[in-house]
Formats: sequence, C-alpha cells, structure tokens
Amino acid sequence: MRMRRTKNLIVAAMCTALCVVLPMAFHMIPNAGSIFLPMHLPVLLCGFLCGWPYGLCCGFLGPVLSSLLTGMPPAAFLPGMACELAVYGLVTGLLFPLVRTRSRTANVYVTLVAAMLCGRAVSGVLNALIFRAGDYSMQIWFAASFTTALPGIAIQLVLIPALILVLEKAGAVEPQTNRT
Repeated sequence: MRMRRTKNLIVAAMCTALCVVLPMAFHMIPNAGSIFLPMHLPVLLCGFLCGWPYGLCCGFLGPVLSSLLTGMPPAAFLPGMACELAVYGLVTGLLFPLVRTRSRTANVYVTLVAAMLCGRAVSGVLNALIFRAGDYSMQIWFAASFTTALPGIAIQLVLIPALILVLEKAGAVEPQTNRT
C-alpha cells in the first residue's frame, strides 16, 4: 500500500511537471496551446494511472504552476483552465475503475470521452457564470472547446488509450481488472 502511494506521488509529480514543460514546446507556434492542448495529456494520464485524488491535484496544480513559472496560461484564462483540468483528472480517476465493458480499450475510451465532456462543460459553466461573466457566450465556449481544439481532441483520443494500454502491457501500470 505504501509503495503504491509513493509510486502514485512520483507519477503525479512527473505529470504535473509535464504540464509545465509540454506547453513550452507548443507555445513556440502561435495559438498552438489552444489547438493542441498539450497540458491536457499529462492530466488525463495522471487520472488514469494514479486515481482521482492525484488526477485532481495534477489537474489543478499543473496550470497554476505553469502560469507562475512561464506565464502560460495567462491569468485571465487560469481559473477556468485549472477547474477544467482538475475535472479531467477527477473524472478519469473516478470512472476508470468503474467502467466495465468487454474491452479494455472501450473502458479507456468511455472514461476518456466522459472526462473530456465533463471538463469542457464545467469550464463553460464556470467561465459563463463566474470567471468571465458577461464576456463569455455559447459560441465562444463551443469554438474554444471543440472547434479550435479539434486537433488536440484527436491527439488525446489516439495517444491516451495507446499509452494506457502500452503501459499496462509493459507492467508499468497495474491492469484495470486488478484495480479496486
């Protein structure tokens, strides 16, 4: 039990560090962060690999640390993004052990799509009602969350399931069937 907790802390810390490092590579290209969503990948991965408490913390701390250290995301976008990513980590960590289909790949996809939709919905609601009230509309939310982000969504749908399944096969991650 203690070894598992230590492993989860290390993986979560690495994922949080990736939340700072990955966007730096993408932000050399104008608007690449909002197109390719590089910070989303380590947060989703952390939720899958470590569970909801670690995924939630990684999702919230990743953008905060990145903003403090690199200025990305800018302060105006930080609250909504931190909440969105925290929901990603929370939902993947909560759902993955619970989703049971006949296929491990389907389990990953069901969890991933649910997390992506929940995170975007929470971000839209919080931006509209609290963080950017009056300056936020359904059109802005849809454009930012789906239209502009389509390449990043595609990357997430390809890369996350592949990474989860490869890590399980390599023995680096406990297979889903053994999780409680």
